[in-house]
Amino acid sequence: MSRNIKLLTIGQFAALHGINKKTLMWYDEIGLFKPASINPENGYRYYNYHQSPILETILLLRELDVSITEIQTFMKNRSAKNLKCLLDEKIAELDLQLMHLQAVKKTLSNHRQDMSTLLTMDLSEISIIEKEEHCLITVDIDHDITFEEEVELITAETSRYRLGRLHDASYGSMIPVTSLLTGNFNHYTQLFIEIPVLKHKKGLHIQPKGKYLRAFHKGSWDKLPLRYQEILAYARKQGLVLSGYSYEKGINEAVIDQIEDYIVQIEIPVSRYS
Repeated sequence: MSRNIKLLTIGQFAALHGINKKTLMWYDEIGLFKPASINPENGYRYYNYHQSPILETILLLRELDVSITEIQTFMKNRSAKNLKCLLDEKIAELDLQLMHLQAVKKTLSNHRQDMSTLLTMDLSEISIIEKEEHCLITVDIDHDITFEEEVELITAETSRYRLGRLHDASYGSMIPVTSLLTGNFNHYTQLFIEIPVLKHKKGLHIQPKGKYLRAFHKGSWDKLPLRYQEILAYARKQGLVLSGYSYEKGINEAVIDQIEDYIVQIEIPVSRYS
């Protein structure tokens, strides 16, 4: 007997495709996928190998979260053109999901790095590190802006770049180095949002690749100017020329309950050694 017309029981056919035979029974009941034949005496369902590609297509579409209704519509109008259109749509959705998962993985890696830093850090230490280039979304602010307004600005940019929630990005504030050098330690000019995965850089602030001076501050923000004075003194002693912006971000918000335990990470580009 030819393989193409050999009949398989519902159990054999279900096992061949790695599914429960109840699924095949349900597909038959709703008219989505019918058996090749039914024994008129006992009502047993039988399938053949020729049906396998059709069932695998249905199973693939279900795995892609295509609704039963959509699949039924496709099965009634089955063609290469219709299947291509359906797959094009689902591939586009998968691309978005993959981008989101990449962003989540990057965010988790950043949080894990922050926790590793917390466990090994010396708060008094000032060090030189190497950083890769980062793309930042920036929001201009001024001295008169309120905290509530800052939150609104961040929320608007989060929505604009379809971040879903703030956990999909890291964010902080920026002070021009020129302001620090003149003792204007409260001259915050921009908020930044770092999105882990972006398709383009147009219109974004580029945090350059290279050497950075890194330091930490623990406690309330009103003591930050004293820390900046220590940082600038260290830079002068080491012959470091700082440039661009100081990038500040909190690294332990998720594991503290009071502001006295808040730790700010400070990173400033080193343009050269004088």
